[in-house]
Amino acid sequence: MRSEAIEIRECGTLAELAECVQLQREVFALPEVELSPVRHFVVTKNAGGFTLGAYDDGRLAGFVLSVPAFLRGERAFYSHMTGVRPEYQGSGIGARLKWAQRRRALELGVRYIKWTFEPVKARNAYFNLEKLGAIVCEYEVNFYGTDYGSAQAESPEPVGLQSDRLFAEWHLESEKVTNLAEGHTWHEAVMPVAEIEVTNDWTDLVESDPASALELQLAIRSRFQAVFADGLVARSFRRDPERPAYLFYSQPDV
Repeated sequence: MRSEAIEIRECGTLAELAECVQLQREVFALPEVELSPVRHFVVTKNAGGFTLGAYDDGRLAGFVLSVPAFLRGERAFYSHMTGVRPEYQGSGIGARLKWAQRRRALELGVRYIKWTFEPVKARNAYFNLEKLGAIVCEYEVNFYGTDYGSAQAESPEPVGLQSDRLFAEWHLESEKVTNLAEGHTWHEAVMPVAEIEVTNDWTDLVESDPASALELQLAIRSRFQAVFADGLVARSFRRDPERPAYLFYSQPDV
């Protein structure tokens, strides 16, 4: 599937928004109570937000939901979720949705978008920091307030894994983001002053050895808390089969 064949447009009708709810079931495997219902999408639209869908010959392949917000003293959007059906993943649709989200936000006079992602997932980190140009300077422990891990590992007892999250901050008119949006490559002008290694196989680790996954999560949490306490900012991510890592700098460069 070529992402160029996909049409990106706003999801406006109740039927289209209901399809976004069904897509959540397929992509996120969340309990029904944790899905964003049609009512949430409708309220978001009427409050000044928007939902963009990626359509393959009329079928929803993915969507991104943008909730209006006021963050760091300015109008912003909180990107509540981006989801792509499994059969379309890896085709570039997620990136097209995010860049379309940026364009729409700028048209509305908004220059800042924020969202969360799991610190331990190298693929998401690379996409957010290197492909989109987001920065990270905030770590939240157990953001959603729910332990998880035992379900994936089929363990009779919870192992203590929590919903830790990093906050991606997307400054839509920064030099890096503007260059990436125009299709240019970007290289940092200075060397990083710190790094935090993660793993390329987090999901497999949770399933095969949840106790080791917990140990790794706690170690990564501690390292992030330390570098952020020193005022450092993650601006890059090293994609490496052996040592994937967040790279930290003294200034946000936005």
